Formats: sequence, C-alpha cells, structure tokens
Amino acid sequence: MAFAGRSNVGKSSLINVLVNRKALVRTSSTPGRTQLLNFFDINGDFSLVDLPGYGFAKVPLSVKKEWGPMVRTFLETRHSLRAVVVLFDIRRIPREEDIQLLDWLEEYQIPTIPVLTKTDKVSRGQREKQIKPILEATGLPRDAFSLFSAPTREGKDEIWARIEEALAQDEEPGDDGHEPR
Repeated sequence: MAFAGRSNVGKSSLINVLVNRKALVRTSSTPGRTQLLNFFDINGDFSLVDLPGYGFAKVPLSVKKEWGPMVRTFLETRHSLRAVVVLFDIRRIPREEDIQLLDWLEEYQIPTIPVLTKTDKVSRGQREKQIKPILEATGLPRDAFSLFSAPTREGKDEIWARIEEALAQDEEPGDDGHEPR
C-alpha cells in the first residue's frame, strides 16, 4: 500500500495516525524531506510505502528530476502493490503533477484511494465549497474521497477500511506468475 501526494500534504502524518505511532514516519514543516521510497513493515502482514512528495520542495533540481521516474518505475514494476492512497490538501486545487499521478495510476490499473487532508483547517460549512474544484480538477466522484485530519483523527477508520478492502483483493498470485495488483 503506497501513499502519494504533493510535498507537505500530510502523508507522514496520515501514516503515523493509521499505525498509532507519533513518529514512525518523521514529519517536517519543510516540504520535500521524503526523497526516497520509505517502506514500513506492518506486523509482517504488508508494507506501507511513503513515496516522495512532488511539487514545491526545497531540494536540488537534480533530486526533483529523479522523483517522477522513480515513482513511475515503482508503480509500473511493483506487482504486489494493491492500491495507492493519494492525498490532496482540501485547501488546494490539484495541479498538473496531481493529475499526472492519477493518470499513471489509471494507466497501470492501480486502485486509488483518494484522501482530502487537513480538513481541520477549514470549517465544516466551507468543506463542500473547497471540495468542488478538487472534484472538477480530478474528475473523481465525491464519494471516492475520504476526509482526514491528523489532529482530530477524523477519517482514520474509513481510510483503514478502504485499505483493508484493497489488501483483500486478488490475494492469489496472478496467471503471469507475478503477484496481482
């Protein structure tokens, strides 16, 4: 199960909340700290993979240029990958990189679990107003998205349920000898 999204969207915070650990994955206020694929074994049952963030990050251009090919290769060749949790900040309209990631997931037929993060940063009354342009930009239906807040833990159970459902899919090896997606 992989986690992807822009730099500073809350991937590390979501993983920490899901596994009930404060600092399994280091969080930073500086975007772009995750520069490699970070694997976290969960009780020997499966792995969570924190993919590098994309977009604004205070890292050298040479490092930024490696992210796209690294992530694309991971998506293309990781046959045990069951789904990708794609995070979007509820306060931001998805950009070209976000749409490119969704396109890659569709191209490789990888199930997507879209999550809107930082819901505690907008009032409940403002949520739907914030969500509308995200739906328009991604082309995804409203019910595809889970809402998440790290401080309040809102959405934790729903996201876990969706992850468990994805992990349960196609548990038998595929006809090609590889683990299925």
